[in-house]
Amino acid sequence: MNAEEIDEYLHRKRAELERRQDKDGKWNFPFQGPILTDCFMIAIICTLKLNEPDLMASLVNRLLRTQQENGSWKLYPDELDGNVSATVQAYASLLMSGEFNRGDEEMKRAEQFIEQHGGPKKAHFMIKLFLAINGMYAYPSYFKFPTSYFLLPPKFPFSMYHCSNYARVHLTPMIICMNKRFAMRHAGDQSYFHNQKGGWFREERGLTDSLIQQIKTLHLNPLHYRKMGYQAAEKLMVDRIEENGTLYSYASATFYMIYGLLACGYPKDHPILLKAFDGLKSYAVQTSSGLHIQNSPSEVWDTALLSYALQTAGSNMDDSLVKKSVGYLMRKQQTKRGDWSVNAPNAAAGGWGFSDSNHFNPDNDDTSAALRALTKSKELGGPYRKAWSKGTAYLKQMQNNDGGFGAFEKDAYNYLFAHLPIENAADALIDDSTADLTGRVIEFLGNYADQTHKNENVKAAVNWLFRHQELNGSWYGKWGVCYIYGTWAAVTGLCAAGISPKHPAIQKALDWLESIQLNDGGFGESCISAEKKKYVQLEFSTPSQTAWALDVFIAGGRGKTAAAAKAARFLLDETNHHEGAAQYPTGIGLPGGFYIIYESYNYIFPIIALSRYGKLIGKGHKDIR
Repeated sequence: MNAEEIDEYLHRKRAELERRQDKDGKWNFPFQGPILTDCFMIAIICTLKLNEPDLMASLVNRLLRTQQENGSWKLYPDELDGNVSATVQAYASLLMSGEFNRGDEEMKRAEQFIEQHGGPKKAHFMIKLFLAINGMYAYPSYFKFPTSYFLLPPKFPFSMYHCSNYARVHLTPMIICMNKRFAMRHAGDQSYFHNQKGGWFREERGLTDSLIQQIKTLHLNPLHYRKMGYQAAEKLMVDRIEENGTLYSYASATFYMIYGLLACGYPKDHPILLKAFDGLKSYAVQTSSGLHIQNSPSEVWDTALLSYALQTAGSNMDDSLVKKSVGYLMRKQQTKRGDWSVNAPNAAAGGWGFSDSNHFNPDNDDTSAALRALTKSKELGGPYRKAWSKGTAYLKQMQNNDGGFGAFEKDAYNYLFAHLPIENAADALIDDSTADLTGRVIEFLGNYADQTHKNENVKAAVNWLFRHQELNGSWYGKWGVCYIYGTWAAVTGLCAAGISPKHPAIQKALDWLESIQLNDGGFGESCISAEKKKYVQLEFSTPSQTAWALDVFIAGGRGKTAAAAKAARFLLDETNHHEGAAQYPTGIGLPGGFYIIYESYNYIFPIIALSRYGKLIGKGHKDIR
């Protein structure tokens, strides 16, 4: 292997990216999640009684293509047997579509799988609610959430601003539907779901009992306050509708918002509901298995990372791809104050969001990614330097009081929320500090903003990472799969912050990575890791996970070892990759419920890692144009 071979790879990838870049400078790679959004879209078409035969047929066909031989649907290829929640939702959606009934072979196989795995009551809380809203499952008889909760001041210790913003916009319409026992009635044979009930909440004692009692006291308020609470909940949703009609730019939140507003008395042809549907429809994208409704298209994320990757590979600001992408990112910097300002009142707007449609919900990962892509352009001065400075100042203000960084907002993690008796409470209801976000932010601050562990803010983040290293030397990543991802972010961040690669924590992480390298030189980690909260090896290597590992070897001073050379060779020899390598989910939205195939990752991270490796073993790269 030599630098010339790597240069040839980089030229080829640049040519492919040039063909895929939009005229406005962005890249629009598919954001492929589970079938959840496709099932919801089928239900919404039926609920609003919309005339969408082509869209309905495409969504139904994709469900049929992805059904397994045993009747199940899976969230990732190596999931054992199948996924009960996904299968229950797909089964119910096919019934609602009107194209299938219980007697069809596909439905009988699905029903058999569901029964063998405990029935609908074993489905996730969100899927039970999907069924209940569509008249197929009994609501919990004793549940009544006090709507006066929505009147609590933001600084109240248990207010909605102390949980994650994504929980805020999902739980609000859910609570409305559950309180009002809202249920649609659809045509078709739904007899399988008759008398299905139970299994809504986890059994847990201690903190949960205390927490629920605190919430119940709010329900003792006068009826007037309950009505005001419903009005506040409705306002919370409507005030956060994006320009394209979606709630917070998330398809999943928008689905629940439609049901929540219907429960509030909105007619089916209300302009807000119809515009929401149009926004959802704009998220449709073609995938290898058919038409898919993206939960939140990743244009800003992909564009920021791809622009940075090309610059890492040697492209300068006069490169047309970089120039157009930087122009796009400049236009997507946010200027509106959003929910993030509640816990960070002194911060000025200046972050970036995930999607092209996102205008007031920035996140720390997208902000640091965009800032990396803009770092060279700030040398041009003027608006570029101003945008970079505003973004950097915003990012610093998002640091949590514990020293780490979460995904969206500062200090949105009252740990009492993690003990609510619903699945994934700790994963979904709080936006606490994570190794991947903390590592990525200090990597930016160290490499591109001249801040090291000698600065108090970076020192606090470094110490947070040291405190949260796993015993085996790895770190857990929340938004990628999983321990490889977290370890990559943590180690590259620590090294950028000026921590010596010889530090015991970094050496332990490097030793762990070397111990899990596969025979083909690559790295592969299963989505099962996110569910078991321990490293589980995948039977084949993936490009993104291998690139993360190679990047760690380079940052940690082992870039010239045999392990690094084998990882680089794997990345270059694409024709020898496992047939499922490029389509394995290496992104996470919710452990056990939402995994993401980022097609862009097969470009971004190999380009970055191989560029750095080539510079290490050769004389550097020529301009790759």
